[in-house]
Amino acid sequence: MRIFPLLTSLVSAALLLPAQNAGAGQAKAAPAPPMTLTIPGFPDGGQIPVKFSQAAPGVATGEGTSPAMSWANVPAGTQSLFLNMHDMDLARNKTTDDQAHWVLWNIPPTSTGLPEGVAKGSPMPDGSFQISATGPMYRGPGAPANGPFHHYVFEIYALDIKLDVKPTADAFETRTAVMQAIQGHILAKAVYGGLFRRPQ
Repeated sequence: MRIFPLLTSLVSAALLLPAQNAGAGQAKAAPAPPMTLTIPGFPDGGQIPVKFSQAAPGVATGEGTSPAMSWANVPAGTQSLFLNMHDMDLARNKTTDDQAHWVLWNIPPTSTGLPEGVAKGSPMPDGSFQISATGPMYRGPGAPANGPFHHYVFEIYALDIKLDVKPTADAFETRTAVMQAIQGHILAKAVYGGLFRRPQ
């Protein structure tokens, strides 16, 4: 009778048994659902209605009515949110910089969205800040009628910090400061896009 191989097999089985039993009671945690951004006023990738643009009746140049939006699945540990709306088709001053249509930061982590027609002014009642190339307000899309549709992107970021950034007189300088401050602190991101050009 070969005793040594038999003992080896018995020892191996005894060592494996606790590990198997430990794993049996532990179910794998489901991955967290991705963060999402929704704008009910137009479909993702669709045309942005004139009412949200600079071309809406009665809207001053460079201004507009912001669309309502909501976000979901903000990850645990989020300390603030940052929203960046920009025109991907505009090369500002022959650089990689594009148009700053709406930059909002230090949005409270408990918030789930923004209403339609956010009022001008910064700081806002909830302590967040806003700025655009026009000033402390939403700047609607304004691509010219004689050109192609422009791609406008809304990006929402969940951050593990509250930003120590104050707005300056220059929206592009401010946006650069915010973008630099969020590096290494992004927990999640969601994107929603739309197309616009002024009516013919």
